Amino acid sequence: MRLPVLLALLLLLLSSLLSVRGGESYAAISCRKHTKSLVDFGGVGDGKTSNTEAFRRAIANLSGYATDGGAQLVVPAGKWLTGSFNLTSHFTLYLDGNATILASQDESEWPQVAILPSYGRGRDAPGGRFSSLISGTNLTDVVITGNNGTIDGQGAYWWDKFKKEELNLTRPYLIEFLYSDQVQIAYITLVDSPSWFVHPIYSSDIFVQGVTILAPIDSPNTDGINPDSSSNVRIEDNYIVSGDDCIAIKSGWDQYGIKVGKPTEHVSIRRLTCISPDSAAIALGSEMSGGIQDVRAETIVAINTQSGVRIKTAPGRGGYVKDIFVKGMIMKTMKYAFWMTGSYNSHPDTGYDPKALPVIQGINYRDMVAENVTYSAKLDGIKGDPFTGICISNVQIELSKNPKKLQWNCTDIEGVTSNVTPVACDLLPKKEPAIDCPFPTEKLPIEDVLFKMCPVPKNYAH
Repeated sequence: MRLPVLLALLLLLLSSLLSVRGGESYAAISCRKHTKSLVDFGGVGDGKTSNTEAFRRAIANLSGYATDGGAQLVVPAGKWLTGSFNLTSHFTLYLDGNATILASQDESEWPQVAILPSYGRGRDAPGGRFSSLISGTNLTDVVITGNNGTIDGQGAYWWDKFKKEELNLTRPYLIEFLYSDQVQIAYITLVDSPSWFVHPIYSSDIFVQGVTILAPIDSPNTDGINPDSSSNVRIEDNYIVSGDDCIAIKSGWDQYGIKVGKPTEHVSIRRLTCISPDSAAIALGSEMSGGIQDVRAETIVAINTQSGVRIKTAPGRGGYVKDIFVKGMIMKTMKYAFWMTGSYNSHPDTGYDPKALPVIQGINYRDMVAENVTYSAKLDGIKGDPFTGICISNVQIELSKNPKKLQWNCTDIEGVTSNVTPVACDLLPKKEPAIDCPFPTEKLPIEDVLFKMCPVPKNYAH
């Protein structure tokens, strides 16, 4: 009985992804009055010539149209080598289907930028950060899209330096927006980021749709999409193969995140396919000190992935993870179906307060099937600070050929289960009569936002 359910959900996801790729599932609106090509600003798409200054000239020029209907920069067919550049408001970056933006491996083309206030230091090194390949600060109404063109971070250079501990600054991200709103990223392929792929932070009204993200499964810290201290986030119809979490929701690190106090909230994740053998399909934390609340995920497929949904925290984090709702998840070949960790003891420095305990409550999982699973669940709260309000219903887990004897390993948690196989631990007693764990029925405002699809004149497309 379980296989037909699994196949039906897979077919539903596949049909949704195909319809979105065909551009028929979502309404779109035309958005820009002015269009230019990168070639107009001296761009050369031979894969060898640096286009850093061409991108910077183009965007500086097109920023002048922000109050006159906005502007669109077309990256035509070719390979466009470049270092970091910043976008502008009321602007679309459009990649032709045969266009590839290639990240430079010349570190002089990656300016240093300040550390993030809610992190207090760089993640790879105590000092500053290399700027992201494509970034923007204090922007509004920005779109990165195309006909499935590619942005290639050429990350192997950075991964090697990271593994050899040769970095004095934190590696670049591929795309990062700070203090921005109305950001849309859609219909592109992102490959081999030096570190995280998509990182909106201190931002709002973020829409990521129809994006393919690819990195080797052993590449370090190549998280797919990381909403961080951001609100009203919509992530739909994405395919991610990663060396780290496919989606990681964050809000700052220990005392620095507590001080900034900016949560990530009102997040909708739909129709995600994830492959990540060493990490989670969806992670909450571990940097969650500003708080995470109201995350809704549905129709998720995790294949050969370490865990379906993972909560990561520790004493010293403070903050909270509340009101998390996940339903309609398919998991195939997993180490854990469910994983919560209260001892994720990585800290920015010795200045954190070990008495700053996180609040984890209102975690709801329902309507899931899994097969070839080693552990059903490893759920470890914090002694004296239990994770509470956990609800798991209508979940069927088929075990691997060599499963662990203890299927539900639970400490310092409280909650209930209903119609769950294998039977859960004693700390999650079976609820009678059977119940469905809650999932919100009201829409988030971001779910009504239309994607801004700008038509491209034929003379700019190639």
